Amino acid sequence: MNVQLRIVAVSICFLTFLNAQVTIVHCGVLIDGKSDNTSKVMSVLIDKGTIIDVLEGYMDPGTGDTAIDLNSYTVLPGLMDMHTHLSGESNPKKYMERFTLDLDDYAYQSIRFAERTLMAGFTTVRDLGGPVNTSLRDAIKKGYLVGPRIFSAGKSLATTGGHADPTNGMKFKLMGDPGPAEGVVNGIPDARKAVRQRYKNGTDLIKITATGGVLSVAKSGENPQFKEDEIRAIVETAADYDMHVAAHAHGAEGMKRAVRAGVRSIEHGTLMDDETMELMKERGTYYVPTISAGEFVAEKAMVDGYYPEIIRPKAAKIGPQIKNTFKKAHQAGVKIAFGTDSGVSYHGDNAKEFLYMVEGGMAPMAAIQSATRVAAELLGIEDALGTIEVGKTADIIAVRGDPIKDISALQDVVFVMKDGVVYKNDVP
Repeated sequence: MNVQLRIVAVSICFLTFLNAQVTIVHCGVLIDGKSDNTSKVMSVLIDKGTIIDVLEGYMDPGTGDTAIDLNSYTVLPGLMDMHTHLSGESNPKKYMERFTLDLDDYAYQSIRFAERTLMAGFTTVRDLGGPVNTSLRDAIKKGYLVGPRIFSAGKSLATTGGHADPTNGMKFKLMGDPGPAEGVVNGIPDARKAVRQRYKNGTDLIKITATGGVLSVAKSGENPQFKEDEIRAIVETAADYDMHVAAHAHGAEGMKRAVRAGVRSIEHGTLMDDETMELMKERGTYYVPTISAGEFVAEKAMVDGYYPEIIRPKAAKIGPQIKNTFKKAHQAGVKIAFGTDSGVSYHGDNAKEFLYMVEGGMAPMAAIQSATRVAAELLGIEDALGTIEVGKTADIIAVRGDPIKDISALQDVVFVMKDGVVYKNDVP
């Protein structure tokens, strides 16, 4: 293209911007989620919820345009948390709530948890198990409620007596014999039926509890709880419906079965060994550490009466080990996506996870990318979200300070935009 034609093309493009009545975000510092470097004095142009350009300098708004002045702040893509439970939140009465709360109660409390999460800068989450998470997703999508974009697993899948068996700890008369509809699986036919039931219920993905859990009313927090052929049946059936599988796992044997069977991610991974790490690298399995949950339960295990007595030794033992596992997995080169297990810890405190990750040896920029670009790749939505680039959805946040120098700056979110709509603007 000759010089004259190039000038004409640029002029037409500029006029198009002026006529489109765009939103222009002026960024003092820009972390785009893609580059390992920051950029200063940038403009992000947004039209109808989509980023249409990213330019150096502060572009002046045209007639009808909206300019958002974030020139004293660090601007980032909307953050993503790959492990949340928005239906509830940790409290000393949690184990009684399944007997005292109705679905309506869970729904009403999830509203404030969702809004709190969005205001903390998390515009997208995976909700990995809860009674109202799919309905909450739909209500937010329809504009009835304010909250993050949700990828819902519906009710997580367990074996009889497994971590997500909803009748654990009940007296015999109340236990009954829950099956696939309730998320309890025994054998391959059950496994396939449970996945199809989740699809029928409108979920986006499948969550399984491949091992025991710290907070379940059961003795072991690490034993394998699915046979490998059962997990493979779940993974294969989920793939038929374009769904991936996330696997809660603390013990190494349960992790290995899950990875060999083809799950997309391992959640927690507390007792992950070298063999498991190599297997995950070979298969491309993501690791979602949830260090926040480990730190939280270890702290609360010291409080008399906060957890049932059968849980306290598990929480005290397993909790602190997650950070060590994270450090080893990161050093080994396992793919790590950001996740907190919020609900086990407090909603809105999601960004504390960044601090734990950096303490565990991850560079601040890599930690940020784990909650932006890498998380989008885990979800398979990297064409639409995860970075601030042309053609991507306008999920944008801003924080005070420089998170590359001080990662705790991510706990001070002053601006939140999701789908091009501003939900929070505390900028003077």
